[in-house]
Amino acid sequence: MDLFASLGDGFAIALTWQNLLLALLGCFLGTIMGALPGLGPSNGVAILIPLAFTMGLGATPSLILLTSVYYGAMYGGRISSILLNIPGDEPAMMTCLDGHPMAKKGLAGEALSLSGIASFIGAFLATWGLILLAPQLVKIALLFGPAEYFALFALAFMTLGGVSSTNQAKSAFAAALGLGLATIGVDTQTGVPRFTFGEVHLYDGLDFLVAIVGLFALSEVFIFLEHRHGGSDADGQKIKVGKLYPPLSMIRETTPTMLRTSVLGFIAGVLPGAGASLGSFISYSMEKRLVDKDGTFGTGDPRGVAAPEAGNNAAAGGALVPMLALGVPGSGTTAVLLAVLLALNITPGPLLFTQNPDVVWGLIAALFIANFMLLAMNIPMVGLFTRVLMIPSRILMPIVAMVSFVGIYGISGSTFDLLVMIGFGVMGWVLRKLDVPLVPIILGTLLGNSMENNLRRAVTIDNGNWWTLVDSPLSIGLWAIAIIGFLLPLLIGGKVRKGMKQRRDEEGSITD
Repeated sequence: MDLFASLGDGFAIALTWQNLLLALLGCFLGTIMGALPGLGPSNGVAILIPLAFTMGLGATPSLILLTSVYYGAMYGGRISSILLNIPGDEPAMMTCLDGHPMAKKGLAGEALSLSGIASFIGAFLATWGLILLAPQLVKIALLFGPAEYFALFALAFMTLGGVSSTNQAKSAFAAALGLGLATIGVDTQTGVPRFTFGEVHLYDGLDFLVAIVGLFALSEVFIFLEHRHGGSDADGQKIKVGKLYPPLSMIRETTPTMLRTSVLGFIAGVLPGAGASLGSFISYSMEKRLVDKDGTFGTGDPRGVAAPEAGNNAAAGGALVPMLALGVPGSGTTAVLLAVLLALNITPGPLLFTQNPDVVWGLIAALFIANFMLLAMNIPMVGLFTRVLMIPSRILMPIVAMVSFVGIYGISGSTFDLLVMIGFGVMGWVLRKLDVPLVPIILGTLLGNSMENNLRRAVTIDNGNWWTLVDSPLSIGLWAIAIIGFLLPLLIGGKVRKGMKQRRDEEGSITD
């Protein structure tokens, strides 16, 4: 009953006019950013972080806005997948396999609406999973000491590449780079400046919001400047949306699929490093093996649209569980949200539920509200969102750059931070050309100081004995999971990636 009482308090917070309007704005902007190929939820949230801070929003309203953008982007990714055969983001790539064939059959509107319903069910069930699972994880996390927290951070880094990662070595390099960046500034224990090179602005370390906006948003602008492909997707005009609402028989046929894949996706989201991409792939593959007796998957089967959409939206909700309960993000977008919490002087983890219950339960209640808003918005307004695909990049990218510069300057008022942001943008552009993932860099920058402090604290408490790091059953278990999580991609990652590539290529290649 305490859960329902806390949830009721959360709805009292989320149902204020300000928070409702912020949720609506976040859902709308998130859907647009998800629909535009190449942006996706991580970039969408990163671009709008400056907006949340320049508006002077508190912790709960800021999170409501940005998590609504997150959920909206997960919904919006299916639009370009179905209409253009171009995934709006990586988790939406499996939707192309049956979504685009449905569109070519004249069922684009039905495919878009069905995917919206599947997204709603996946996210709705995942939010209930968050309510039930996160408090249980908090009880376990209260047993953590410095050694256990260090092992937990190590687990986050060692599993960050995920099974679907293309190169585990590049993920490890990116994590090491992020940890190195975290050491910049004055040492909190000795008071000695580290890697500041006499620059006073670096004494407080690097601002991770500046790093995030530079790595994600500004690097996207540099990628555009490099390729200068101006016109977006006139192909979107070739397929008409047509009838918006799917028949009841189609909904009845796909409902068991949505329920099964929501559970699979949620489990994938909770696992550190797995994320929505793996949730989408597992959901599609398992459902194909289970129900595709006639070989209709890949030819426009509605179940092939419902499965990955329910799976990836459930995974998006599942990724919030470790972020809120343990302070360890389960995906790239939740790493960005973790940075927002830290910038607002709120520390995610087991004490969050007791010290800031208004933030947690207000956010959870807002997720329910955002889900219903997205369902109500995405079906009747599909025509409007499809027109967004025709916005030329030459118009969109200057807006992204403007929001980034004005927002960061509005937060800090420092021109030095603008130069640092440009530096991170250039670094992000170079690393993306080398296929080095950016999320481990952000995670290293965010968690590096906490990881170092817990390591020092654990060793100091035990008089310099390094074996204290594996001195409890909990820490041993975390190290075992971390090692398995690091080795698993090396052992079976190739097979998983091969399977994902085969699925994408079954009905023709997906345009990049």
